Amino acid sequence: MPSSIPPRFVDRVAIVTGAGSGIGRATAIALAESGAHVLGVGRRAAALEKTARTHSAIAVLPLDICEEGAADTVVADAVERWGRLDVLVNNAGTTAVMPLAETDRSVITRLFDLNVTAPSMLAHAALPHLRDSSGCIVNVSSTYGHRPLADGAHYAATKSALEQLTRSWALELAPEGVRVNAIAPGPTGTDVLVAAGLPQDTADEMRKHERERIPTGRLGDPEEVADWILRIADPLGAHITGQVLTIDGGLELV
Repeated sequence: MPSSIPPRFVDRVAIVTGAGSGIGRATAIALAESGAHVLGVGRRAAALEKTARTHSAIAVLPLDICEEGAADTVVADAVERWGRLDVLVNNAGTTAVMPLAETDRSVITRLFDLNVTAPSMLAHAALPHLRDSSGCIVNVSSTYGHRPLADGAHYAATKSALEQLTRSWALELAPEGVRVNAIAPGPTGTDVLVAAGLPQDTADEMRKHERERIPTGRLGDPEEVADWILRIADPLGAHITGQVLTIDGGLELV
């Protein structure tokens, strides 16, 4: 559905990771509809092309952001195309169901590589250009970045780390005119559980359980999360930094 945000991103340039589906795709489309040039990044070329076909202002770059040098490649691509960078949306991430009794070092490494290290390197690569444009970073966390998650502690820990990076970078970069905020969605209607390797029936059962616990009685929509990403990235919000905005239908209250 179209974003309700007015076209305040005209001629601005945004990078959105994980743009092949879910919140990332919805955010890329919403930014493009609001006037931005958007570089959508992700590992799945076919999924990215589907995103690109939704709007002529979306270009895509199939790439694994965890690879050595990937962050520099992503930022250079955007700047070479459009000459500047205004918004970095660190949306790409992964989850894992992993009780402590089943802890696997490789899973921990994968979670931190994608959810913490890759956004850090992208922010590092983007920083010189964001300084020039008085731009912003929006990190996509989770309601479980600040509430416990049984059987998913390491996923929750990565999102908690991302929220602390958000606050610390915001404090560090405020004197330079660069804002850093985070959006923390609750359970949302995306394919993240299946993409993490869970069987469809298991993912469906988990979503059903989550839906029953959410006070509003439903999962979030990727489009409404994207809408809030645009709101917090809006150039008119120049005095908003270091914030983590939770969009979870009240789940963090229970």
